[in-house]
Amino acid sequence: MPWLRYLAFALALGFLALTVVNASWLAPEPKGAVKLIADGGLRQLPAPDDNDDVPCPGTRIEQPAHDYIANTARSIARAAKLGAHVIAVDVTPTADGQIALFADETLDCRTDGTGPVRGQSMAALKALDPGHGFRAEGGTYPLRDGETGAIATLAEGIRAAGRARLLYRFTADDAAEADLLAAALRAAGRDPVAAGDGFHGPPAPIARIAQIHPDAWAFSPESARKCTSAYRWQGWFGIVPAACRGGTLIVPLDRQWAFAGWPNRLVARMEEAGAHVVVAAPGGGDRLAGLTFPEQLGEIPASFNGYALVDDGFTVIPALINRFDDRSQAEIDAAQAALERRRAAR
Repeated sequence: MPWLRYLAFALALGFLALTVVNASWLAPEPKGAVKLIADGGLRQLPAPDDNDDVPCPGTRIEQPAHDYIANTARSIARAAKLGAHVIAVDVTPTADGQIALFADETLDCRTDGTGPVRGQSMAALKALDPGHGFRAEGGTYPLRDGETGAIATLAEGIRAAGRARLLYRFTADDAAEADLLAAALRAAGRDPVAAGDGFHGPPAPIARIAQIHPDAWAFSPESARKCTSAYRWQGWFGIVPAACRGGTLIVPLDRQWAFAGWPNRLVARMEEAGAHVVVAAPGGGDRLAGLTFPEQLGEIPASFNGYALVDDGFTVIPALINRFDDRSQAEIDAAQAALERRRAAR
């Protein structure tokens, strides 16, 4: 029937138009290269059987390949030395008005202390062992009795990061904590906009920090989900959703094909909209997880110049930036053995 032919012809034309509109190869190649965000600096990875349903998620860890603990100055400094472009740190206020770099709301799981972190002074936190609660496969506690005073202040974290940028991650949905962090940054002489830092966390502190620093990169999981979800269908029509303007788009490593114009056209659209693009580990979900295998870097297009979140900085960072790789042979061997165990557990 004639109308079927017309319909088929119209659909073919529409498909051709969408193909041209979203053709990555027709977009200019982005300038620069992928930038790695080291989560916590260098951190321990959870054991394969660890999950959010246990009392202390994240404290069941793989057999360690190194003794670094996330958010400590030592961990941040080594990640920066290896070449991390950005280091994500967790920020939590203390009872005496300081900012501690610590992820949990309470001390009971990771440390030898008890009670809310916010109820302790910085001096009290400095007296604790931040590796006390990490239990490795086999039932051992390999990180106990580590460095005294390892729980870092904000100022210590800034100094340890050197020239690396920081991504401050709020640990509570309290707008007042954005004011506390902003004041602490001023006291430390850190201008987050000039330094290229960013902010991540629940909606209330992110909304407040955006008022204090309107030109800074700031996003919540909710705002990133809105941008990502909207672009996955609107992008095919060449539309940059309102949720993505000045926002953050998350691209799971195993879903790159679902994003129109990936990578060059998408990057051009997001740059024009003032948005950031972050590649994350496969699977997505509520937790923004990072790369844990060096070979995952090979799945990111060479022309992509956005960010990639990294959970295992000890192995992934040197795979991309080997000129700064100062690991000893013993450290390399231990990291390789950990990778092989992780691959076998997949």
